[in-house]
Amino acid sequence: MRAMQYERFGGPEVLAPAEVPDPVAGRGETVVEVAAAGVNFGDIKQIAGEHTAGPYAPKGPLPLVPGLEVVGRTADGRRVLGYVRQGGYAEKAVVADRDLVTVPEGVSAGEALALLIQGLTAWHLLRSAARIRPGESVVVHAAAGGTGSLAVQLAREFGAGRVIAMASSEEKRAFALELGADVAIDGDAEGYQERILYANHGQPVDIVLDAIGGPVLDSALDTLGYLGRLVTYGASSRQAASAVAPGRLAMESRTVAGFWIIPLIARDGAGGTALEELLRLTARRRLRPLVGAEYDLMRARDAHEDLLARRTKGKLVLRP
Repeated sequence: MRAMQYERFGGPEVLAPAEVPDPVAGRGETVVEVAAAGVNFGDIKQIAGEHTAGPYAPKGPLPLVPGLEVVGRTADGRRVLGYVRQGGYAEKAVVADRDLVTVPEGVSAGEALALLIQGLTAWHLLRSAARIRPGESVVVHAAAGGTGSLAVQLAREFGAGRVIAMASSEEKRAFALELGADVAIDGDAEGYQERILYANHGQPVDIVLDAIGGPVLDSALDTLGYLGRLVTYGASSRQAASAVAPGRLAMESRTVAGFWIIPLIARDGAGGTALEELLRLTARRRLRPLVGAEYDLMRARDAHEDLLARRTKGKLVLRP
């Protein structure tokens, strides 16, 4: 079968077309004929050799086929979404049964792929980490991104009283408002606290979902009210936040939590009620995953280059 593989670690240039043997399913696994594969920053980190241990670590010696997620059909005709950990950039992939879920009619391949890593992250940020309660105020950083755009919509779906979106441009803020945010404001660290309090009618907020880190995280902590929760799941600013003094948390009974979806999938599998709920909401058009460009599988290198250059918007899809 056709695949894209890498024989050495490096940038997008190490990806090359190859003919590789068809995968064979073992016990508790299923072969999926791939209709589309998702592109993630995790793929780029894997082929760069940045993950030599942990859930992203390559399985086996080089050469290897990257790719974490696929949509396709099983031998019995089921249309499925699956998390594969490795091997998605190919015409066929083996998926553990616990990482498979049926895709409802009316959900496109791109939408389904956007729900696997980014959608599950948004769901667990709100449900598992922040433990959102009806009526609470939620601040979403990077609200026009893959995870942020879904978090805005899910916060509304889960009963948030006020959703405050933060984004870096007028276009992105307008998009967040389309998705259901009550207000969208600039995400710069300068004047952060004042803008948040103004956007929340002068009141501190209950939940902040932070993907930026650095000075923004420091400022966000001071916007939390009593029993407020800040969940950090990224650091796109590439700046370090100051150490959080215990007294700064204890005075208002605040919580700072971290979250990363990959260890959770490794422990529990990707399939299950959370992903099924996301797919149902999408099929009913109550959730709108952000889908971007599609590339032929043999152009995976171009997809990686575009993602690194931040020329993309939404979930990138490879088509075998």
